[in-house]
Amino acid sequence: MGSVNSDRDDPALSVVIPVKDEAGNIQALLDEIAVVSTEIAVLEVICVDDGSTDGTAEKIRSAQQQHAWLRLVRHRQSCGQSTAIWTGVHAARAEWVVTMDGDGQNPPADIARLIAARDNTTGPNLHMVAGQRTKRHDSRFRRLTSWLANGIRGRLLRDGIRDSGCSLKLFRRDAFLALPYFDHMHRFLPALIQRHGGTVLTVPVGHRPRRQGQSKYGMHNRLWSGIFDLAGVLWLKRRTRLPTIDATE
Repeated sequence: MGSVNSDRDDPALSVVIPVKDEAGNIQALLDEIAVVSTEIAVLEVICVDDGSTDGTAEKIRSAQQQHAWLRLVRHRQSCGQSTAIWTGVHAARAEWVVTMDGDGQNPPADIARLIAARDNTTGPNLHMVAGQRTKRHDSRFRRLTSWLANGIRGRLLRDGIRDSGCSLKLFRRDAFLALPYFDHMHRFLPALIQRHGGTVLTVPVGHRPRRQGQSKYGMHNRLWSGIFDLAGVLWLKRRTRLPTIDATE
């Protein structure tokens, strides 16, 4: 699999994986991506190390010796998941980008589901295919808080997304780069894409227990920031007016 990509190839797909202190998980995830990547002619995987202190970058560098399609971008200090995704998408070279977690909870085999849904859609202006987890393998408390947050967000934003926290997404790179950047924006990507006139398709995907380590997100670092972020996205939606263009002369 190390020969899937070369420096001169334009990849058909870029996979962006934000990671922070995932030294115990990243090697197994990359090996799994190598297996499923046989279905994609040319791809690149960009791991964005968001200021890890546990040797995650060293694990990725070691994996680069096996997988020529693997790239590493490092943040000197931790900037958060949204910024890591933003960095990775800017570094990506493909027209379409997949994002996924670095803890192994998103099955790489489900990338094919997103691609198939995109390729089988005839509707106009498709900008994103968003994975929706069918069965969460998280703690009961985390599932409860996620359910509450998704319910509030869904009622206010009306974006048709029941699981905004699913990191497994496929989207057009140019559509993402056209969005306003702010911290925690990754939680609102479908609503932001729709605000810019893009169509979002949802697809059921799997979810697995975390192999090692602990989640970096909890009630204390999500509650208040989530409230302020939601208010900001609502303001953006209400201030947006998309014109209907009859013709260009």
